[in-house]
Amino acid sequence: MAKSMAKTIYVLNGPNLNLLGTREPHIYGHSSLKDVEKLCRKAAETHGLAVEFRQSNHEGAIVDWIQEAGAGKAVGIVFNPGGLTHTSVSCHDAIKGIGVPTIECHISNIHAREPWRNHSYISFAAKAVICGFGIQGYALAIDGLVALTAAKSKP
Repeated sequence: MAKSMAKTIYVLNGPNLNLLGTREPHIYGHSSLKDVEKLCRKAAETHGLAVEFRQSNHEGAIVDWIQEAGAGKAVGIVFNPGGLTHTSVSCHDAIKGIGVPTIECHISNIHAREPWRNHSYISFAAKAVICGFGIQGYALAIDGLVALTAAKSKP
């Protein structure tokens, strides 16, 4: 039985997030991307939602997934763009072009790190930003998307 896209949240992860748990654990923690996926599925399930969970080190693949979420009218997107945060006009434009609420999510507090990490092209297009809560930020972003969409659908 195919999933209904209208009841799906996309969780998209950018470059190097496949290395979670081993890459700079003093910054990103010891949880793996599989742990993040389990957390997201559990959070979405409490709201009766399915999750499309994806990661790529390639910007074009991520742009395609953002557009796919828009074409299928997903509930929303939780997006940890990784290093694309600071460089990707293409991801920014894709988010702006789809009309699906997107929450930018970061494991670390990007504003308390190197100055070049303080700038995000994604923030200009995102509905909200969550950073610094570790992997729990993903669950918070899912809860936030649900709250945003519930408020939007009330008369």
